[in-house]
Amino acid sequence: MDSMAVIDWFAANARDLPWRRPGFSAWGTLVSEFMLQQTPVSRVVPILEAWLERWPTPADLATAPPAEVLRAWGRLGYPRRALALHACATAIAERHGNRVPEDVDALLALPGIGDYTARAVAVFAHGSRHPVVDTNVRRVLARAVAGVAQPGAPNARRDLPAMAALLPEDLAAQRAFNAGVMELGAVVCTARAPRCGRCPLAATCAWRAAGYPPAEGPPARRQARFEGSDRQRRGLVLAELRASDLPVTDRELATVIADPIVRERVLTGLAADGLAERADGGWRLPAG
Repeated sequence: MDSMAVIDWFAANARDLPWRRPGFSAWGTLVSEFMLQQTPVSRVVPILEAWLERWPTPADLATAPPAEVLRAWGRLGYPRRALALHACATAIAERHGNRVPEDVDALLALPGIGDYTARAVAVFAHGSRHPVVDTNVRRVLARAVAGVAQPGAPNARRDLPAMAALLPEDLAAQRAFNAGVMELGAVVCTARAPRCGRCPLAATCAWRAAGYPPAEGPPARRQARFEGSDRQRRGLVLAELRASDLPVTDRELATVIADPIVRERVLTGLAADGLAERADGGWRLPAG
């Protein structure tokens, strides 16, 4: 893969996003990575900016009640991420003097941080040299290098060395290359409608050279419908709890989920995840 082609393309075409601007904090980068998991950039940016204005350091967030954290998370989805970020902020404040660590192993030891987030923070916030691999990167590597339509199942033992082998030695260049491959997968080499005419790797892409062979094996399993799912019902209940400073009664929640069996299942699941709790004959966000 032509790393300079990717770096030059990224320099000319990168979206203007807060975490790419000079002076953006390591804490801001970490928060953005939590929020971007399974959530579109357009929904993350306004909430991220409000979040960092309210809680500009890990210690600021660590002192916030969980209920306020969940309210600020709003409708980003997958609200357990908010509680994991709160726990991560507490650990950074207590173990690392309120500074986001640079070392990947130290980052991996924090709550809610896995292989991707640890390396993304180390590279994009601190400039360390590591391979950063997400779904978009895996797809670009599968097509441009391996010549297949879609990557296989995630496998850190395979994916990280594959990206590491392509990294430039220069620290600034490897940071730009990591970001550039990710951006390429997000906006050009997309899963369903790749824009090959705009790709800086078109001339050397192994998949293109092979005539775009289709993906092998069974088609990818379609995501379960959101409409009418327990995930949707959880979101509706949490919206009610976020909107009230008082416990929401069972009668009020019955207007959200009429079936008492389904309602109890949803509430039990929220309680098990630490997202809601019984209080004064009703339900509220966790008090902490």
